[in-house]
Amino acid sequence: MATFKEAPANASAAEKLLTWVDNRFPATKLYNEHLAEYYAPKNFNFWYFFGSLALLVLVIQIVTGIFLVMHYKPDAAVAFASVEYIMRDVPWGWLVRYMHSTGASAFFVVVYMHMFRGMIYGSYRKPRELVWLFGCAIFLCLMAEAFMGYLLPWGQMSYWGAQVIVNLFTAIPFIGPDLSLLIRGDYVVSDATLNRFFSFHVIAVPLVLLGLVAAHVIALHEVGSNNPDGVEIKAKKNAAGNPLDGIPFHPYYTVHDVLGVSVFLLIFSAIIFFAPELGGYFLEYNNFIPADSMKTPLHIAPVWYFTPYYSVLRAITAEMMYVLMGFVVVGAALAVLKLKMSGLFKVLIIGAAAVVVAMMFSIDAKFWGVVGMGGAVVILFFLPWLDYSEVKSIRYRPDWHKYLYGVFVINFFMLGYLGVQPVSPLGERLSQIGTVIYFGFFLLMPWWSRLGAFKTVPDRVTFAAH
Repeated sequence: MATFKEAPANASAAEKLLTWVDNRFPATKLYNEHLAEYYAPKNFNFWYFFGSLALLVLVIQIVTGIFLVMHYKPDAAVAFASVEYIMRDVPWGWLVRYMHSTGASAFFVVVYMHMFRGMIYGSYRKPRELVWLFGCAIFLCLMAEAFMGYLLPWGQMSYWGAQVIVNLFTAIPFIGPDLSLLIRGDYVVSDATLNRFFSFHVIAVPLVLLGLVAAHVIALHEVGSNNPDGVEIKAKKNAAGNPLDGIPFHPYYTVHDVLGVSVFLLIFSAIIFFAPELGGYFLEYNNFIPADSMKTPLHIAPVWYFTPYYSVLRAITAEMMYVLMGFVVVGAALAVLKLKMSGLFKVLIIGAAAVVVAMMFSIDAKFWGVVGMGGAVVILFFLPWLDYSEVKSIRYRPDWHKYLYGVFVINFFMLGYLGVQPVSPLGERLSQIGTVIYFGFFLLMPWWSRLGAFKTVPDRVTFAAH
């Protein structure tokens, strides 16, 4: 039988209520474990704002989404009109809609920054592999949520963007056509598709997303936060058992995050009130035109946060296939010649390379474009096992590693820009070069991450009070 604690006789009504709750639900225990007694490194910097900002944007999206659903109608005949009704006739409806549409882009900005921080400081390294995997799963869910929500306004770009992306699944051998039909619920994007996407966008994916966010935070608090030095603060503790280089998350970092939240909300509000379309990147101008299945826009492109992967898709042409075959052959040859392994493994590698090359010859380039687009996201899951660096943080790696990460960022921006541009010979060639650089960064990481003279990592975190 559970032991109930009693509140002191002179306790206030609030203390008695809290004791009553604690006897039935671990409210104080959760507060202490995840806030007051959760010790975080004391040298967090600018990059550590984005985790809490991601949580803030998630709340904004859920709350604004609830209010939008009150007036939105998931019917192909009236979906566009219901959005116009929200914008024009619902009190403050325009504000809620712009908060939601701007929040979608803000979510990706914040998440991309959060992921990049994890990359440069090695937050995916042992013992935080599971934290990283949950984070990548959140990113995948976020992409699915954004894609399905993008169709709901039922504008020209929403309609044709969904048509193009869903049609890509037909490139998958054997199951492709049936899979596309299952996703659409019809032979073309129609009312059935809209209802499917609405159900997933409003109910199914958010539930999975919330579960993954909870798992991400729980896993993080189990192993502790990383820091810019990559030093494990739990290694050195005081007599009370608290990390010497740690401070309680609350009140120190809850107050610290107020600065990040304030700056974010200033920028967020400025965009909502003065530039909600942001030059056609946050809200495309074609999406202010009702969907018309008989009129194709001159240029179809996804929203900006999908465009780097869309560039990878467009980069895989029949010509590019020969380059990829060459990479597969060279990679297999280097693995066999340079790595120490048994003869059986060498035979398996050669056989696998031969199978891949044969598949490349026999399967259309469109399929490999879809594989490349998906692979550009999935490869992030393997980052903890691709990085062989002696140290976690970029601070203590060779200086040329920083330039390499800089090239990766510039390349990612280039792929994103090319993804919103119409197809051109120069753009195609640049996207192919960018695709090779993108995958080369990750696939060659087991080699280049070990090179160079590494700096000595300090025993304690480096920190200057400010």
